[in-house]
Amino acid sequence: MAQLRMVNAPLTIFRHGSSTSRRRTMMIDPRRAGLALVVAAAMTAAGAPARANMVELVDPNTGKTFHYRPSFSRQVQPERPKHKFFDPGTQKWVTYQASREEMRERHRMKYARATVRFVSGEPGGTIVVDTEQRYLYLVQGNGTAIRYGIGVGREGFTWSGVERITRKREWPDWRPPAEMLERQPGIPEWMPGGPQNPLGARALYLGSTLYRIHGTNEDESIGYAVSSGCIRMLNEDIIDLYGRAKVGTRVIVLGPGSDRTGLIAAISAF
Repeated sequence: MAQLRMVNAPLTIFRHGSSTSRRRTMMIDPRRAGLALVVAAAMTAAGAPARANMVELVDPNTGKTFHYRPSFSRQVQPERPKHKFFDPGTQKWVTYQASREEMRERHRMKYARATVRFVSGEPGGTIVVDTEQRYLYLVQGNGTAIRYGIGVGREGFTWSGVERITRKREWPDWRPPAEMLERQPGIPEWMPGGPQNPLGARALYLGSTLYRIHGTNEDESIGYAVSSGCIRMLNEDIIDLYGRAKVGTRVIVLGPGSDRTGLIAAISAF
């Protein structure tokens, strides 16, 4: 069996991936160097794993190169992360020990389109927007409503009131108002309709305002307050609503401070 000879000789050491021109020669204690070489040789003989985070060690006496993984670089499986999620229903932050994928799926299901109980005096066809809970209801008139998840105006861009649908457009183009161009100078002054357009697949224009109920090119924004006041929906949801809502449809938007008593009664009725 080959013996490892301890010599007080310089060792050339550099990290994996560096060029030979960047090697540094330094004096290493022979006992420590010998131990490192033994460990490195054993790992090489056993078939070391991929060389991520490996250190390369060159023995100037033999010219042989060895690799070893310092103890501080060993990868440790991290603890399953905890995530905070704001539940609009309880108005509280809840901590879940769940993966991001699980949280995304939980969020997606919460705002998925559904037919729900809705007992109200509003006639069928009326649209009720609950910005607090991030839902839009299309009243059916038979004690139910179709509920859609929405994204709403962020702080400073919230509003409430009653409007009517005055126009409908498929794959609308986008012309940001002057105020938005001033706030966000990097956005285009005009964009044709299409998959990358922020208005998405359809748009329902509300009264003479700048607000619309429209699709989106950012599905992950549904359920959050992120817009400049418009009500955004998944493209498949706005296409569904577009086919049901007519010009002249009454739209009730409940914003911050609005009386939600009637809405709460409608969705809580048995």
